[in-house]
Amino acid sequence: MHLQQKIIVVILISISIMGIIGIPIGSPKFVTNAIVLESVFIVLVILSLWRLRYTLVPNMIIAIVVIIGNTASPKHIEIMSTFEPLENAIVLIVGGYILQGLLMLTSMWIFKDRKHLRWKTQ
Repeated sequence: MHLQQKIIVVILISISIMGIIGIPIGSPKFVTNAIVLESVFIVLVILSLWRLRYTLVPNMIIAIVVIIGNTASPKHIEIMSTFEPLENAIVLIVGGYILQGLLMLTSMWIFKDRKHLRWKTQ
């Protein structure tokens, strides 16, 4: 496994772990949505282990959607700005911004690198 693939897989696993921690402490009315989203990240881990290039664009799209969703939610903004409850704020900030940002930037970097390498070899 290449270093780039390991980095993406570690980030995706970290996001999944944060999601598993966040599901029980989140709002019960969004449990189904949270489980579906976590399932998507688990599928992305499996696909990234198999063929990294198939997951780069979906990684970027999902990371952007999660960041926008967290930013657009008044309840999430309130939790993150007041740190009440603290556990939710930590999960939202780390899982919803830091790890998603890392996923997006790393996927962009690898996508750009792969595209550049392809042009060099032709």
